[in-house]
Amino acid sequence: MNYHTPSSFSDASAIAASAKGKTRFLAGGTDVLVQMRSDIITPDDLIDIKQIQGVKDITKNKDGSWTLGIAVTGAEMSEHAEFKKAWPGLVEATDLIGSTQIQGRATIVGNLCNGSPAADSVPAQIAAGATVSIIGPTGERIMAVEDIPTGPSKTSLVHGELISAINVPARGENAGDAYLRFIPRTEMDIAVVGCGVSLRLDNGTITEARVALGAVAPKVLLVDECSKSLIGTKLDETALKKLRQAAENACNPINDKRGTIEFRTEVAGVLAVRTAKKAYNRAQGK
Repeated sequence: MNYHTPSSFSDASAIAASAKGKTRFLAGGTDVLVQMRSDIITPDDLIDIKQIQGVKDITKNKDGSWTLGIAVTGAEMSEHAEFKKAWPGLVEATDLIGSTQIQGRATIVGNLCNGSPAADSVPAQIAAGATVSIIGPTGERIMAVEDIPTGPSKTSLVHGELISAINVPARGENAGDAYLRFIPRTEMDIAVVGCGVSLRLDNGTITEARVALGAVAPKVLLVDECSKSLIGTKLDETALKKLRQAAENACNPINDKRGTIEFRTEVAGVLAVRTAKKAYNRAQGK
């Protein structure tokens, strides 16, 4: 195995593009190192990106948006008071990934690129309207987070490409987000269903909404019908009923030992309602 420590994203991309075998990028390592120890994968080239300048930075831009370095850990996000105040739902989703020790290493970029439909931070990233900056052999591009996963353990990134930053929009006034999940245990488990919601209000009426569901399809879903059910309402019972139905309709889950298709579908509706209520309360400053 070849171990690389590039000093720039361009160098990291060039190494990955020229690699002939299996390639993995190392930031937090909470996925790839476990996979290596379990003999799930042995990379021919392991590219450690932690030496690249800025990968540990959380930056608030002049327009109020945020740029997160790809090696920023969940613990560092949680400890950043201003970012946590702006996007509490994204932070609380990240806080659910593993144990305290894991949160000191795990990154939301890794959580995204691992391609798990049950990844906790991904519905919250999608609900927030986050995008990623990508560097590859043909240059740089921006892509919405919801367009990165394509299926279990698969992404839309092509050979030689890597994410160089996550971009989170400005929060603005009268807005709130939230993330909830259902798990069989009280902590340190994989989501049976996860839901992220972000809302913006004008005099109590929802003017913007994004709803994302995890673990109910081959990839995390941005559910437009859920958003449409909320916009123009004050989250009354009619809106909540439509939201629940839209969430259930979007589901295409599997049966496994952790939950049946019917159970996951019902829980998706319940969580969508609960998460929307939580985001709505936050948007009202409660």
